[in-house]
Amino acid sequence: MIALSLVAILATPSLPVQRSVPLPPDFEMASIAIEDVHAFAPPEAAAAPAPDSDPGGAEEIVVTASRHRANDPLRAVNAAAFALSEKVDDAILEPAAHVYEQAAPRPIRTGLRNFFANLREPVAFVNFLLQFKFGKAAETVGRFAINSTIGLAGVVDMARRCPFRLPRRPNGFSDTLGFYGVKQGPFLFLPLLGPTTLRDLVGGAVDGIASPVAIGGPFRNRAYIVISNVVRTLDRRVEMDEELREISEQPDPYAARRDRYLDQREARVRRLKGLGDPDAVVEETPYGQVDPSAPLPACPRRKASHAG
Repeated sequence: MIALSLVAILATPSLPVQRSVPLPPDFEMASIAIEDVHAFAPPEAAAAPAPDSDPGGAEEIVVTASRHRANDPLRAVNAAAFALSEKVDDAILEPAAHVYEQAAPRPIRTGLRNFFANLREPVAFVNFLLQFKFGKAAETVGRFAINSTIGLAGVVDMARRCPFRLPRRPNGFSDTLGFYGVKQGPFLFLPLLGPTTLRDLVGGAVDGIASPVAIGGPFRNRAYIVISNVVRTLDRRVEMDEELREISEQPDPYAARRDRYLDQREARVRRLKGLGDPDAVVEETPYGQVDPSAPLPACPRRKASHAG
């Protein structure tokens, strides 16, 4: 009788249930309460009960779980690609990046980074127009004009300095897709290329085609495209060296790299949508660690001259 009553209670759906189970005459009444449990709800971290909460003094085992990162259906393949990329990085890319760092002093690396970033301003301008952000589009045109002239073809980021104070705002077709609600799609870790998503892969391909077309001239040359990609890859590896070391020290480096990338991309789209997220980290760009939302340096005020 007791077993049949328990089976009937446990078979009841997920609403909280409380039933009274009749017992033999030598017992008066027993009450069994079943908490509301949803099998597919993301579990929250459970707090461990106080040690004296168990009257029998038995050792308690508390199991906690974290929500699985969505949009990673290819985890096994991605993890294998990540492991391969780590080996290639250790054997080739990291040593090459250190050679590049020693051969090219920081001012030269910064100048090259600014030069390549300036060539992407037309792409950012078009995407700001697609997002109906005309003010930022105008700022982008101003940056491109200033840096392409008095900035020595973009080598010096004069537009960020006084008196212009125009911050660089990276933007691309993937950002436009996210702005209009297109989901990231499955996460992908491409061998030698790194983390991305289906949306970022499509958007990056469009940007890669549009950039040399928009600039024209020698920037369509295949030799330039190859050399510039090599230089930017080495520069990015130099700038990310400390971050990659921190990731490698995590219990699951693959998950840490994936989550950081997805969080950064999500934060950037949230900013475009005007959703305040001050604690989020702005995405790493191919030209170094640049936070477009960072405050610009204040211009010094001119002291009024007094006649003697």
